[in-house]
Amino acid sequence: MIMTLLAVAIVLLAGLLFFEKKENRKGLLPTKTLLSLLFLITGISQIHFIQPYTLFIMMGLLFCLGGDVFLALPQDRMFLFGLVSFLLGHVCYVIGFVWIASLGKLTLTGAMVTMVLSGFVFAWLRPHLGAMKKPVIAYILVISLMFIGAWSVLGMTHQPLMARLFVFTGAACFYISDIFVARDRFLKNEFINRLLGLPLYYLAQFMIAFSIGMVR
Repeated sequence: MIMTLLAVAIVLLAGLLFFEKKENRKGLLPTKTLLSLLFLITGISQIHFIQPYTLFIMMGLLFCLGGDVFLALPQDRMFLFGLVSFLLGHVCYVIGFVWIASLGKLTLTGAMVTMVLSGFVFAWLRPHLGAMKKPVIAYILVISLMFIGAWSVLGMTHQPLMARLFVFTGAACFYISDIFVARDRFLKNEFINRLLGLPLYYLAQFMIAFSIGMVR
């Protein structure tokens, strides 16, 4: 089943990039919705028993699905709705990561690296944010906490190595993909942002979804 899901996801991602290139909204919305539903289905398929990590990650995937739908809609206000939906998704991921991790050496390292990166990203975006400044600051803070949480998970040696790698790599890909979203929205709208950002985003979501079946 998993291989089938991934094969369908690859086909849908190719279709999504095609519709993005053609700026075809009629094809984009259903394709993106179906593709995002797949990472939710993947998460469900990984559930072996209910634990807090499972619940919070599934909630995060659901909020991100909502964010994808909002961002695929053409109205300007939908971008803000999408931002809020993704913000809530990241809050769920943060809680999930913290649930299976504790403060460690990698937490401090991750916090230092992440805050420097986020500071540069905000300085880069700031002149172009306008009325979106406060929502973007809130989003940057929350996704930074999510990434720091993933650093903490990486340092938890009592968790399986693959679980830690999937969580950390997924969080890193998510962080980078959002930089392309921000560039597309606030600096320069061009296809290269989606060509690079969308595969990273979906890789992130599938890796986080797969982690549900790996953590102890």
